[in-house]
Amino acid sequence: MSTASVPDPVHKVAGILAQVEQTGVPCAPVRGQLAKDDISAAYAVQRVTIQRRVAAQGRRIVGRKIGLTSPAVQRQLGVDQPDFGALLSDMAVPDGGVVPAGRLLQPKIEAEVALVLGTDLPHAETTVADVLRAVDFALPALEIVDSRIAGWDITIVDTVADNASSGLFVLGGAPVPLTNVDLRSVRMTLTRNGEKVSEGSGSNCLGGPLNAAVWLASTLAAMGDPLRAGDVVLTGALGPMVPAAPGDAFETHISGLGSVRVGFAPHASATPDQGDTQ
Repeated sequence: MSTASVPDPVHKVAGILAQVEQTGVPCAPVRGQLAKDDISAAYAVQRVTIQRRVAAQGRRIVGRKIGLTSPAVQRQLGVDQPDFGALLSDMAVPDGGVVPAGRLLQPKIEAEVALVLGTDLPHAETTVADVLRAVDFALPALEIVDSRIAGWDITIVDTVADNASSGLFVLGGAPVPLTNVDLRSVRMTLTRNGEKVSEGSGSNCLGGPLNAAVWLASTLAAMGDPLRAGDVVLTGALGPMVPAAPGDAFETHISGLGSVRVGFAPHASATPDQGDTQ
């Protein structure tokens, strides 16, 4: 979609979210700026935001994330399907890396299965067989979600406009071919500072991560923006997300896929008073 053809409310909401990125101050919910329950307008905001980041800031799209794969969360937001957002190159954190203090506003973390594509998925009626053929390998992943909306006061319109509440992501480093793992039956545990804080299984993600990937591939292809070879797909949470605070260290283990870790830097120390030296 050309930004020149986007209606003014879409530009306005995109501008509000861009200002949050610049100032680090969360905004009020944006749903009131768009027509009630207008998810298509929210996706238009998302597209404008991503186009601006790519054009002005030199970022590139490296994949997609799927959100709202839990039936409980769907019921909470009053929807009956998942949503999606874009993964950008500067969202990637290395396995074992540390998120700098102040990088995110109000982060939460969840464990997921990541798929990396070897071929395109161009068909609007994608099948599980198509996905199985297209996936090069799977990895354990941590998604660090964030919201530009103050207090996570969100509906489906808010989160879609806000790039599906995307923040950062961490991928494990040992690729696993799908012939070696049944993604529906994998078991996940997530620890924070050595204590288990979340657990779940592949079946908790729309009945299986492949189902989520089929939905995403079909949806994007129908929109004329299909998944491409090389794309990373975060397929959705395997268990409840948990808040992340400065100084926390997280590790997830997903059976058959391995482990991945990330830390959060402590709060930056206050700058010492320099007195008359300034």
